[in-house]
Amino acid sequence: MVTQLVLGDISVRVERKDIKNVHLGVYPPSGGVRIAAPKRMSTDAIRALAISKLGWIRRQRSAFAEQERETLREYLEGESHYLWGRRYLLAVEEGDETPVVEVSPRRLVLKVRPGTGAAKRTALVDAWYRRQLSLAVAPLLAKWEPLLGVKAGRILPQRMKTKWGSCNPETASIRLNTDLAKKPRACLEYVVVHELVHLRAPKHDAHFLALMDRFIPGWRHHREQLNRLPVRHEEWRYSP
Repeated sequence: MVTQLVLGDISVRVERKDIKNVHLGVYPPSGGVRIAAPKRMSTDAIRALAISKLGWIRRQRSAFAEQERETLREYLEGESHYLWGRRYLLAVEEGDETPVVEVSPRRLVLKVRPGTGAAKRTALVDAWYRRQLSLAVAPLLAKWEPLLGVKAGRILPQRMKTKWGSCNPETASIRLNTDLAKKPRACLEYVVVHELVHLRAPKHDAHFLALMDRFIPGWRHHREQLNRLPVRHEEWRYSP
């Protein structure tokens, strides 16, 4: 069941589900607020929780409002694209060869067949970014799994609309936002470590923070850097 809770100028989407714990989130790009609550939780209790977190909600919304947005990509000659934090100009070459994406020192070269439309170009580049992310994650797992004493299950690079990564501690599967391939490598390493630590500490509690501070002391800087960088131009919706 979905309802709306209005707190002054802030509208909160409330979803009651078969879950044990309540979760409050503020989502890009406009700072939409959602509370996922157990079905048994009363409206008064949900309202009290939201009110107690109003300061945090306003800070999150302000951060999203200030965050730079990428311009809409059309995959045309001369567009700016990023790989590991570096800017490349897109070069589009049409021919009868197999479609491929290649990197030169200053250019991202998209080779396509004549007449290839924007949707196919987008799919080609997205698949290439997934591949780059997968290649970069492998050595990070080899480095961090022994240090943390954990073993990840499936690693799933995919386009994610509200998170940079997520972890299911029960299956040890980790999902990573393919846009991480556009950001500095240190940001990817921070997210990988963050998700691996969840295999030892599922919640963002004191144990989790202690492990992060111990193994990657500069993680807060990387988090702030990642959240300051431009995000993809897209109409984001709530996750199901």
